Amino acid sequence: MDFETAVYGKVTRRLIPFLFACYILAYVDRVNIGFAKLQMQRDLGMSDTVYGVGAGIFFIGYFLFEVPANIVLQRVGARLWLGALMVLWGVVSCCTILARGAASFYAIRLLLGIVESGFFPGVILYLTFWYTRKHRARMVALFMSAIPLSGVIAGPISGRILAKMSGVGGLRAWQWLFLLEGIPSAIAGLVTMLYLVDGPAKAKWLSEEERDHLIRQLYEEEEVKKSEGPTHDRIVDAFRSGKVWLFCAIYFGFQMGSYGLWFWLPQILKETVTADPWLIGLVSVIPWAAAALAMIFYAHHSDKTGERRKHVAVGACLAGVAFAVGAVGGISGALAVFLITLSAIGIMCGQSVFWSMPTATLSGAAAAAGIAWINSVGNLAGQLSPVLIGHIRDTTGSMMWAQLVLGGSCLGAAAIAWAARPAR
Repeated sequence: MDFETAVYGKVTRRLIPFLFACYILAYVDRVNIGFAKLQMQRDLGMSDTVYGVGAGIFFIGYFLFEVPANIVLQRVGARLWLGALMVLWGVVSCCTILARGAASFYAIRLLLGIVESGFFPGVILYLTFWYTRKHRARMVALFMSAIPLSGVIAGPISGRILAKMSGVGGLRAWQWLFLLEGIPSAIAGLVTMLYLVDGPAKAKWLSEEERDHLIRQLYEEEEVKKSEGPTHDRIVDAFRSGKVWLFCAIYFGFQMGSYGLWFWLPQILKETVTADPWLIGLVSVIPWAAAALAMIFYAHHSDKTGERRKHVAVGACLAGVAFAVGAVGGISGALAVFLITLSAIGIMCGQSVFWSMPTATLSGAAAAAGIAWINSVGNLAGQLSPVLIGHIRDTTGSMMWAQLVLGGSCLGAAAIAWAARPAR
């Protein structure tokens, strides 16, 4: 094993499993509302539209505070900032048990979006402090595989809580769900403050030679970026760059499909497979487990070939076609699960490669602002998607048109990525 491989292997073993586990907690707290809906909606007397607004309003807070949060991270460091955010969102997620109607439900979800807004873009920025772009797609994929695996873990757990915890300690089962899945995030936030370091220069677990190698590699990459054309290293450059806005559009299309699937998968399975919450939780493991495995191999292939644009487009196209076919009436059982699985695979594979594109273009303060801005705009789809699907269901009583909308958004992302000029 050569020296560089050994150094990056050491960094990966130290950072990625921990960040991966933290992101599982973040995603569970963000989307467990999809399982809670199966009982919470009836208890609070909410329509599908009210549920959709509450699920999606999370992303209004997310949108407003994401760029400032990433700029703060660059200035104060990842260790303290990410740790504090995790403690806060764990507490706020637990507070969802206090919801008594639409207004309180909206307020808690909005606050959860605000306190969680800095985590994902913060980690994407943090990885650029350690890895050069030739390693980045695989590292982002390893980190983002927490998204589908959070479904693998949370599905059965959430289903079991809903099936067994109703009435325990005077709480409803959906209240126990938020409480038991929020507390681990707050604990993990305290651990983060002790475990992470802000960059290679402060990593005492690396030798001096290893630290120097990483710092030199990152410096040389910045010099290469400058030699390739105009540099984007100021905050204002992130908002002036046409590429950044193109990335926003691509990511928006992905997120429409992704959050449509996350927030409505339990309902889709209830209508096509089974009404038993425990079985819904078990079946929901299938698409996310398959997506977690596929995205690792897909990102590795992208790193090996150095190609990004077509990998992103093909993933989005697969998801779009699977959503569209799944909208055909009468599909149920194993075929419905298969199509949902293809949708999840396409979304996660495309997104795992996507983040290597903007991080190869942006540097310094522009990277902090640009990554956050792309994620902010893209995640507005998280606000639109559940609201739109809830309105469609209230109007039509069916998921058919909703799935066509999700498929169309993914196909739009595929078309934009395919038409984009390849990076030099």
